[in-house]
Amino acid sequence: MDSVAALYQAHRDDQVVAVLSFHYGAKHNDREIPFAAHHAKALGFRHEVVRLDFMDRLFQSDLLRSGGTIPDGHYEEANMKQTVVPFRNGIMLSVAAGFAESCGAEAVVIAAHSGDHAIYPDCRDAFMQAMGEAIRLGTYEKIELLRPFIDLDKAGIAIRGAELGVNFARTWSCYRGGALHCGRCGTCVERREAFQKAGLGDPTEYVFTDSLPPSPG
Repeated sequence: MDSVAALYQAHRDDQVVAVLSFHYGAKHNDREIPFAAHHAKALGFRHEVVRLDFMDRLFQSDLLRSGGTIPDGHYEEANMKQTVVPFRNGIMLSVAAGFAESCGAEAVVIAAHSGDHAIYPDCRDAFMQAMGEAIRLGTYEKIELLRPFIDLDKAGIAIRGAELGVNFARTWSCYRGGALHCGRCGTCVERREAFQKAGLGDPTEYVFTDSLPPSPG
């Protein structure tokens, strides 16, 4: 829901050149990428899918098909470290920067937000600032890394997306990648919390809608 909302904001504020998705062997890739393609097509943008199959073969993470079971619980719980894919954002941003320079874009947009979690080293602000500087220095056109949601939390993104006309029913969060959102994994818990805190109706169909776990923080 973050990336789709960021796409709609970029469409409002800038000239979008293309939309980039990555299939890296995550359990939910086959569920989320068709929604990315749907929104890109709806807005009239080129959509490319980059396959990073080596990550599923060589990297250790329960988020990947080669990994173990996705845990239940709040996103901030320690067991969610099992879903970290080592240096995922670094790899994807590097590819995106090369693609951006090759297709005449001036910037890469990522939906990083203020609620991104400390369990993910490549979501932290220090990493993003350093990566942005590396992209700028490593491209002839001095490609920028834009983070339009960096001052928003997940609820703020839900509100912004609603304002932009995003159909959140056509977005995917659940890390398990089943036929429906499970409602209990960290990403489902975060999604459910976001709509509740935003005071918005949640259009998502979940397998389980029992009480949300309290935030460890």
